[in-house]
Amino acid sequence: MHGLFNRAIQCFLRDTYGPALWLAVTRRAQLGFEGFETMLTYDPSLTEAVLAAAATELNRPRDTVLEDLGTYLVSHPNVEALRRLLRFGGASFVDFLYSLEDLPDRARLALPELELPALEFADLGEGHFRLRCRGHVRGIGHVVVGLLRAMADDYGALVLLDHAGSDSGGEVVTIDLLDHSHASGRRFHLSADLG
Repeated sequence: MHGLFNRAIQCFLRDTYGPALWLAVTRRAQLGFEGFETMLTYDPSLTEAVLAAAATELNRPRDTVLEDLGTYLVSHPNVEALRRLLRFGGASFVDFLYSLEDLPDRARLALPELELPALEFADLGEGHFRLRCRGHVRGIGHVVVGLLRAMADDYGALVLLDHAGSDSGGEVVTIDLLDHSHASGRRFHLSADLG
């Protein structure tokens, strides 16, 4: 497992719940170290141990922790660069949805060893969409639900999202667009604010 995902879990837990919670998770997961290195590769069992420990420490279901991680990845100020990368997917939430299948390939241009989940997007008509996710982490679709929820808010769209389980193609996320301009959304400019 690429360290970037593990580091994202670490930062999410530390930034959201504080360093004491992160240290409790490392002890419960029996990591033997206090932090993940972004560019290293780790055994997938460490990721599973950290997620299980986080769910126990927070007294929340694992799927909820994963969904909150997805929301964090878009909405927290410490990961603004990821939000910016995702917003380059299009001027509207629907444009963004259509760009998702290309996201893993675009990310590999910057980090060739990075393995994002494979995404398969389908427009079912009349504002109904389906996204299949295949990744190395069980429950990656829940991360995608959290990420999509935060991106919908970012664009000002009103959507219903559901992790609809798994099929032979991966985890299925359903997206129902109720209103593409429900709210004003967050400001976004192509150029970063340098001052």
